[in-house]
Amino acid sequence: MAVLTMVYRCRTITRATQLHLLFFGSQSLTRLSACPHSAFFSTTSFVGDTPVLVRDYIRSALYHPDHGYFSQRSGSVGMLERSIKFNQLEGRKAYVQYVNKLYKQNDISWFTPVELFKPWYAHGIAEAILRTANLSVPLKIYEIGGGAGTCAKGIMDYMMLNAPERVYKNMSYISVEISSSLAKKQIETVGEVRSHMSRYRVECRDAADKSGWGEVDPNPCWVIMLEVLDNLPHDLIYSANQVSPWLEVWLEKSNNSLHISEVYKPIQDPLIARCVEIIDMDNQHKSMGKGLTSVARNIWSKVFPKPRRSWVPTGCMKLLEVLHGTLPKMSLIASDFSYLPDVKILGERAPLVSTKKDGQSSDHKSYLDAKGDADIFFPTDFWLLERIDHYSSGWLNLQGDTSRKQGKKRRTIILGTDQFMEEFGLPSKTRTKDGYNPLLDDFKNTKFYLSVPTHNIQ
Repeated sequence: MAVLTMVYRCRTITRATQLHLLFFGSQSLTRLSACPHSAFFSTTSFVGDTPVLVRDYIRSALYHPDHGYFSQRSGSVGMLERSIKFNQLEGRKAYVQYVNKLYKQNDISWFTPVELFKPWYAHGIAEAILRTANLSVPLKIYEIGGGAGTCAKGIMDYMMLNAPERVYKNMSYISVEISSSLAKKQIETVGEVRSHMSRYRVECRDAADKSGWGEVDPNPCWVIMLEVLDNLPHDLIYSANQVSPWLEVWLEKSNNSLHISEVYKPIQDPLIARCVEIIDMDNQHKSMGKGLTSVARNIWSKVFPKPRRSWVPTGCMKLLEVLHGTLPKMSLIASDFSYLPDVKILGERAPLVSTKKDGQSSDHKSYLDAKGDADIFFPTDFWLLERIDHYSSGWLNLQGDTSRKQGKKRRTIILGTDQFMEEFGLPSKTRTKDGYNPLLDDFKNTKFYLSVPTHNIQ
């Protein structure tokens, strides 16, 4: 199949192009520019002389050591000087005014739930671990993407005050952080309690790089990921119409090296291929109908083509494969956004690309507008997360895959943040005078995912 190249954001197709597609098909087009007079997007150093997958561009835009959004911007993750006294606020209006004031005081910062509701958010996670962990062995916790260290300190504080003495005495807490500036901030935060430091360390590395984990650790442990999945690199796949096969999207510089464009190729990347099969996209495509209905659909799709775009969580797939491979007895707690409102970028599971200035957010219409000054965050499809988790652990095999031995089954549960905190937290601590509770009432688009190993494969 010939490679198709199209200027991103231009989706109108001329009548002549429609007829060409109808009679000759997309394979006959070696280069398609739907809007020939439109300018290409400005490029940055994130795209070199050879084409890169979209996930590589996103990774550079977020984590490039010199120009990435997180790598050199410790202020990209906000940190409150003191906890919010919710019981002293009158209600929703007072809370919103208070938070707006905080954002204006912290120009480029984002406040995660664990920060806004400290220490209670972290205490809820600590209680969930205490209730389900095997306390006959030393408690070992990994946190990936630990932000400002607020979660780590909150959990260790809780263990010190509420767990059996031997649990805190023998526990270890390892933060795996890709940003050197955030790693430094985490040490400062946890170091506020001197006794924590003998049990805590930060490893400044990429958690998705298998070489950083060393030998396989067969012992039980916990892995915490709060608002991490939303910032993991994703890939983009494209289909020219309702019945055409999915193509993987690459980015390349144009001839003058000042702009970049999308290039569409048949799916060959292993991560993308596995994600597509797990999502079951191919089967959805094949089951669209047969006979006259299928013929009519094919004709309709060529006369009135409707391009499709879908974002696939290849970064999540890679990370979970590494974690299950090196920590086979890990238990996982992940929290993230299940839905993002007012997304301007097209495609299923599309991200928000947003910058913040003077306390105000500004959303972009293209992911290519991210040049190291913008956050890129995706909604998490928790049903898909569960399938990827089961596949990565070896329990779920793809169709026709007999090369892998079936691993141990996992028990998983998906809870809304309000459900999780009502079960494990102290909701009274985040309630205002009139009964309004922002942690329970305002985070309806966030969920918790809990996954623990079992001892059988039945």
